[in-house]
Amino acid sequence: MFFAKISTAQNIIPLYKNVPNSVAVENLEKTETAADGITRASKVSVPTLSVYQPEKGKANGTAVIICPGGGYAILSIVKEGYDIAKEFNKRGITAFVLKYRLPSDVTMKDKSIGPLQDAQQAIKLVRERAGEWNVDPAKIGIMGFSAGGHLASTAATHYNKAVIENSNNTSVRPDFQILMYPVISFTDSIAHKGSRENLLGKSAPAEQVKLYSNEEQITSTTPPAFLIHCEDDNVVPVLNTIWYYEALIKNKIPSEMHIYPKGGHGFGLNNKSTSDQWFDRCINWMQSSGLLNKTN
Repeated sequence: MFFAKISTAQNIIPLYKNVPNSVAVENLEKTETAADGITRASKVSVPTLSVYQPEKGKANGTAVIICPGGGYAILSIVKEGYDIAKEFNKRGITAFVLKYRLPSDVTMKDKSIGPLQDAQQAIKLVRERAGEWNVDPAKIGIMGFSAGGHLASTAATHYNKAVIENSNNTSVRPDFQILMYPVISFTDSIAHKGSRENLLGKSAPAEQVKLYSNEEQITSTTPPAFLIHCEDDNVVPVLNTIWYYEALIKNKIPSEMHIYPKGGHGFGLNNKSTSDQWFDRCINWMQSSGLLNKTN
């Protein structure tokens, strides 16, 4: 393992002046790149937002806040964060990588809301400072991979209940959601139980399990969704995405879903089982949905 500076963001900013719902303990965060080449951030207790802006004059006004995955235990901060942000920049989209707090009874008073607080704060911050980053405040989406997909879908379905201080009443509803092989449901039959246990604990009450089973939380005002999963995913069952898509359609939410027969879990930008590029399909969906402005 080695430690490295792996973000080339133009700016890395703290999410809060004072982190809410936190316990005053030593910051033990570390970022390591292992022998498998994957860079992981662990024990995150001080959340930040890494800002990735397109080349000058290339921004089209759309923004995506990216939540890396890692089972609510670590963050795959490069493969499912910084690498994705750079790809969005090539398309004129401003990207923000959210290094959200990992749920912990040691660092949080209530670990079940910690990550959601950070997602809501990120949306609030980007919306309030949209002019600074040449962002259209009506075209701010959230994206998540695996457990980051659970966080993104939670932000997309729980926005009516703010868990942060919001005296300006700034909307924390994302304008769209992009979910990559996401954890969606905490229902026993298809749950990624590690994510559920890390967020809610080993013996969460049934009502809390239902609350964070996001296919149960979709309404007529849930934002549009783009969904990717693989049929052979043996980490997060593909039914997570299918159930979510079915609930979106039931509530008449414009959505697009792509299920690949192979690819497994955690492939990031490149599903090596196919020449089809999910990222291109995502951009096509954003364009056809009116989520991309013309380049300045």
